[in-house]
Amino acid sequence: MPEQSLTAPPAVRRALPTLLLLLTVFGPISMDLYLPALPALTAALGAVTSVAQLTVTACLIGLAAGQLITGPLSDRFGRRGILLIGIVAYIVTSALCAISPTVELLIAARFVQGLAGGVGIVIAQAAGRDIYTGGALIRFYGRLTVVGGFAAIIGPLLGGMLNSFTDWRGLFVFLSLIGAGILVVTLLVFRETLPAADRTRGGFGQTIRDYRTLLSDRVFLGAVLNQGFLYAALFAYLAGSTFVLQDIYGLSPLGYALAFGLNSAGFMTFGYLAGRAAERWSVPGTLATGILVAGFGALGLLAAGIIAMPLWVVIVSLFLLAAGVAISSPPATALALVEYPHMAGTASSLLGMVRFGFGGVAAPLVGVAGALSILPLGLVTTVSVLLAGVAFFLLARSKRTVPDAAASSRPTLISSTN
Repeated sequence: MPEQSLTAPPAVRRALPTLLLLLTVFGPISMDLYLPALPALTAALGAVTSVAQLTVTACLIGLAAGQLITGPLSDRFGRRGILLIGIVAYIVTSALCAISPTVELLIAARFVQGLAGGVGIVIAQAAGRDIYTGGALIRFYGRLTVVGGFAAIIGPLLGGMLNSFTDWRGLFVFLSLIGAGILVVTLLVFRETLPAADRTRGGFGQTIRDYRTLLSDRVFLGAVLNQGFLYAALFAYLAGSTFVLQDIYGLSPLGYALAFGLNSAGFMTFGYLAGRAAERWSVPGTLATGILVAGFGALGLLAAGIIAMPLWVVIVSLFLLAAGVAISSPPATALALVEYPHMAGTASSLLGMVRFGFGGVAAPLVGVAGALSILPLGLVTTVSVLLAGVAFFLLARSKRTVPDAAASSRPTLISSTN
């Protein structure tokens, strides 16, 4: 793929940030768009429930692995070519999901779909590091958090709406069409953001050296572990909240959807505010605030697991947990990536892999005591947030300031003052 000039027309410069935000959506939305149709899918393919649920797990594992693979490749070969390959693979595997005759083939296709979806997440974060500097970089990561919260809201709702007039196969056709639309926009808008002179050299050996460099950096490791543990708490919330609110507190599906929508809206709002606060106040201070807010939410859930609490306490606790994770995300992402402009893809891949990997491990733990106990959810979230705090205070505390560290001598597509 020939390199394109970093000098882009004004229309392209304006459209590129929007495209980068969209790239963070089409991977995660693949996990939950078809959830309303999961029971019908299970019956249609003659599968048992536990096997059908592996279609969700396979996509989650694929998202984590896809990010780990994509980052080093994009640092070596550039962002644009790798992104186009990922989008085409997403289109093809989504179509393959739609025509899968067996649940085993669907599980395999979902894993590859997750791999391809992970490409968008990594490229969005790495390309953001390529084109933004200073406070604009932190604001951009705040917007990524907002869009992630929007995807969490719109995925199940959109899936439910589509499922009213199409089956589960039609939902995967819809995902394939989304991929095709993003491919067209990418071809028109996305210019190469990593010049050839700034790409890594040395193949697999260089990748190992890059990983060693990143993992020996206390600030990077602390920020990544912090996010891994906080996202473990978030995924535990996603996995356990439906049982807590519907089976224990008797909320209707509509009531649960409203509560979930409230928390997702809080995630979006606080993610946006965190980007502003980190830019204008303090990056470490904003991150510490996020940990503290999430901690209050986790402790509320733990208390509800020990002593019977009214519904409003649980809803407020879930809201605080989601808000705390959202507050932490922009400053932690900036801390992790800002020092590594020439290996932003590799750094982003480790961050994303740990987020999804820790989340995938934590999610099943909330069901160990059955569907009628909040205690496992309280324990998992409390321990996760506590470990996130330990990672921050032991490793991520630093005098590093992102606006200064983000300054770069090479030209960017978008000025830090935009």
